[in-house]
Amino acid sequence: MAEWMLSESEGYDLLNKYGIPTPKYRIVTRAEDAGEAAEAIGFPVVMKIISPQIIHKSDAGGVIVGVGTKEAAQSAFNQIVSGARAYNPQAEITGVIVENQAFPGLELIIGGKTDPTFGKVITFGVGGTLVELMKDVTLRILPIDEQEIREMVKEINSYPLITGYRGSKPKDEEVLIQIIKNICKMFQDQTELREFDVNPIRLYDSGACAVDARVIMDDNIQLLESDTRMEVPIDYFKPKSVAVIGASDEKSKMGYAVMHNLLHFPGKVYPINNKRDSIQGLQAFPSILDVPEETVDLAVITVPARHVPGVMEECGKKGVKIAVVITAGFKEMSEEGHMLEDRIVQIAHKYGTRIVGPNCLGLIIPPIGLDTTYVAQSPNPGNIAFISQSGAIVNTVVDFSLTKDIGFSMVVSVGNQADLNFFDYLRAAAADPSTDVIITYIEQIKNGKAFMEVVSEVTRHKPVVALKAGSSARGQAAAASHTGSLSGSYDVYMEAFRKSGVLVVHTLTGAFHAAEMLSHPKRYPKGRRAIVVTNAGGFAVLSSDYAERYGIKLIDLPDYLIKEMNEFLPEFWNKGNPIDLLGDASEERFRKTFEVLAKNDALWDMCFIVGFPNNILSSEQMANQILKFSSSTDKRLIPTLLGGESMNRGRKILHAHNIPSFEELDFTYRVVGRLLWQMYRVKAQGLY
Repeated sequence: MAEWMLSESEGYDLLNKYGIPTPKYRIVTRAEDAGEAAEAIGFPVVMKIISPQIIHKSDAGGVIVGVGTKEAAQSAFNQIVSGARAYNPQAEITGVIVENQAFPGLELIIGGKTDPTFGKVITFGVGGTLVELMKDVTLRILPIDEQEIREMVKEINSYPLITGYRGSKPKDEEVLIQIIKNICKMFQDQTELREFDVNPIRLYDSGACAVDARVIMDDNIQLLESDTRMEVPIDYFKPKSVAVIGASDEKSKMGYAVMHNLLHFPGKVYPINNKRDSIQGLQAFPSILDVPEETVDLAVITVPARHVPGVMEECGKKGVKIAVVITAGFKEMSEEGHMLEDRIVQIAHKYGTRIVGPNCLGLIIPPIGLDTTYVAQSPNPGNIAFISQSGAIVNTVVDFSLTKDIGFSMVVSVGNQADLNFFDYLRAAAADPSTDVIITYIEQIKNGKAFMEVVSEVTRHKPVVALKAGSSARGQAAAASHTGSLSGSYDVYMEAFRKSGVLVVHTLTGAFHAAEMLSHPKRYPKGRRAIVVTNAGGFAVLSSDYAERYGIKLIDLPDYLIKEMNEFLPEFWNKGNPIDLLGDASEERFRKTFEVLAKNDALWDMCFIVGFPNNILSSEQMANQILKFSSSTDKRLIPTLLGGESMNRGRKILHAHNIPSFEELDFTYRVVGRLLWQMYRVKAQGLY
């Protein structure tokens, strides 16, 4: 037996075992018994069909409430059974449950599911028949403590219904907290418990009652394990010698592009080709075993998949530390390819060789001039590590980075992750002194528990930004239960990232803006309090709108500050925040404003500076004033230079001095709002 569903009575018994209140009940199989059971329990009662095949009982006419007499109970029994048979003639009907009718109350849902990636997940929110319509839920990955449960309860939009809304009495929040604690314990204790819905659980002014429960057991649940492998030494990613196996002079071949990108590598490069004496001007060797050096640090493999096991054997004998297998045709293609992939891993492990890929774009370490990929142009060195499950996205990001003057400490296309995986690359980036911030593009993680352990440790030292694919409903498998449909895999990933201190973004542009903000020495703003300085009235109004939308608090200017600024600003300036210096604002006007704000920087945590193209103040002049402002305060400055090429000189000046700037106003506030959201989560978890 692999999977089975508990009957409602068995579900009630399990809940009762953990101190969760449920109605009194009896199970009957005849109409006569239904009448007697109802009389014994006490009217009114609720009667429900019991059938493993009928999940949503109301849809089948399998629930009748408000049964008030013995005769009505007998009639309800017959009605429920005949309705269920009409709904699903093949359904196995094992009886009808007669139970105490719970008083009306606030209907909530507490659910749980075993996520294949992250393990046991608990869901809480508004329940009842409208649960999927409202979708007012929140979730957590177990284990969680009482403080997290309290935060979880307060997160739902309908929390005011618990505290008392429009004169209604507050509900028993303490009982609710205890019930969730007990359900979490039940879920962790019961190793065969795969998924459940307690829906609705009715919360009263005093007390609560679990009115319905659907519980699925599974005796074949695979428990997730931690990652216990040895860390890869950072030196492995800094080779002094590289061999290209399958190097070519033919431009149409992968071996040509990879070899071409390695020509600027300052270490030793050995083309391996058994048909040529030289490749792209360098001496070629028939096999890596023929290379005169005793060992070769890194090998790039581009030969067809069927030849890779033999090549891997030779790499092992040569003492290769890392083999980058560009070649495709492994487990992503067929079962035969899967077996081939397992074979090359076995060979590599025999010799202690580690594998990047296979089926990947490759590995780039710009600070040492290493590029094992076939990108059109190698990226510049910098302080961002980019780790991606998509080779195409690596290609795009590298091309994008060259136009935006973005540099990398490491770029990894992980491919099939037959050996080295996200954990290894995250640890390597964390240990790399050239890396200040890490960006990841993630489609799927195999072991969510191990991922959370690793990334939680990494984020204690360096920020991690994640772009996660698969948020669309079409991209997620449909689930039969309320809990499954309300907490899809993407939602669980989002919770895992939150719990691990990872900043989630939804665009590549956003990822790099967030990374640039986080790589700044000041990293996060110290709080939400903000001042806006601009010379454009329209953008001042939009700044107010965007700040409110993204959770940024624009402070009120105190009278003494307004009085001081009155001394040098035109008499008709707006005397508020945003501070509108007007369209004719000169460099001097900005300078004096910045000096006053720097002197009073205890009032604010960040200053948004918004400029636009005009003939009075060049972008270069504005940038220079921002630099002076930055040197006189330890608070974050967030410039947005709106417009086209005429603003580029100012942007370049700021970029050269490690001050991130934006080009679109809504995006500015959206990114900063996301950083603030992350900052408070990270601080709450003691990660910053």
